[in-house]
Amino acid sequence: MLERAERMHRQFFRLQEAGRVPVWEPPADVVETAREVAVVVALPGVDPDTVEVMLEGRALVIAGVRTVPSALRDAVFHRVELPQGRFERRLELPVGRYAAVRRVADHGCLMISLQKAE
Repeated sequence: MLERAERMHRQFFRLQEAGRVPVWEPPADVVETAREVAVVVALPGVDPDTVEVMLEGRALVIAGVRTVPSALRDAVFHRVELPQGRFERRLELPVGRYAAVRRVADHGCLMISLQKAE
């Protein structure tokens, strides 16, 4: 059953090798307005306070871990489609400088707002 779950996981999520730890990449949208760049990352079941958000050059890096809820640790899983484990997403940002970064959790998504510098 675990082998089947891992096979399904690989079908729906692109895996990468980061050192020795495999990671999955959550889907994301990057939208630009006159005042900001907004990034929306789908992270159902992930506590937004545990997600790392870093600027590295022109890239925004979002990283963390998604785990099985403690209430389900002893459950028998019949279908596993939501990825578990360490995730990391590196998104190229539009050229520019950013003055402030704000994070908000909304309906299973992490919304990151990067205010443009004047």
